[in-house]
Amino acid sequence: ITPASMTIVFLSITIGTIMTMSSSNWLMAWIGLELNMLAILPIISKPKTTRASEATTKYFLTQAIASAMMLLSSTINVWQTGNWNILELKNKFSTTIMALSLMMKMGAAPIHFWLPEVLQGTTLQTALLITTWQKIAPVTLMYMISNNIQPAILMSAGILSMIIGGLGGINQTQLRKMMAYSSINNLGWTITIMAFSPNMALMNICTYIIMTTPIFLMMTNMSTKTLQNLSTTWTTSMTMTLSIALLMLSTSGLPPFTGFMPKMLILNELISQKLTTLATLAI
Repeated sequence: ITPASMTIVFLSITIGTIMTMSSSNWLMAWIGLELNMLAILPIISKPKTTRASEATTKYFLTQAIASAMMLLSSTINVWQTGNWNILELKNKFSTTIMALSLMMKMGAAPIHFWLPEVLQGTTLQTALLITTWQKIAPVTLMYMISNNIQPAILMSAGILSMIIGGLGGINQTQLRKMMAYSSINNLGWTITIMAFSPNMALMNICTYIIMTTPIFLMMTNMSTKTLQNLSTTWTTSMTMTLSIALLMLSTSGLPPFTGFMPKMLILNELISQKLTTLATLAI
């Protein structure tokens, strides 16, 4: 891929996300997500391997289904209300389909199956792009419609994401798959609190992005792809290995690291909403 075409691709990804974030119309938001999705496909398929082609196909099909669901939801809502405005998503059926399509876009459970596979089939830089930048647009849309989504749907998906993210990462030796399950787990926290405090959900996802970015960059720098690679980097770059270990502990929400702060605030909010059982499950 030439530098000119890469510039066009990255520009399209940026414009697509910004278009979705700044639009008040479902059609424009959908166009932004489509532009974003089509632009990232050449990046995923850049390594000329079978795994990369498989990852590209999986990503494309999943995102296309999610986009179709999104369009169906907004069309039904327009049919009922006569309004394309994002904040006017009043129809319960439309809201449920929209919530599911956005969860599918960002890779939250129960529609998370594509994320570990796609991340494993691509490069570390692309995995970074998928787990951070590609989450921004769907999370923004979910933030905008959070008042209309039934809390039970968000909480069910959130708890399921926490459980799958936590258990799925245990038996992994591949770092990219571990980071994928970490992403699912963090999305679980974000979605759970989205029903009660959308601003806190945004803070959680921003903290996650800030912590994940240096982990991927350091793994790229040291060319580590498995836990075995990571255990041997101690001799070559002690500082970087220690930094990755501390950042991973922070991402998992261990005190006194930064990642503990949003989780503590989320638990506090859940308890104040009289959802003590849910807070206990989250722990």
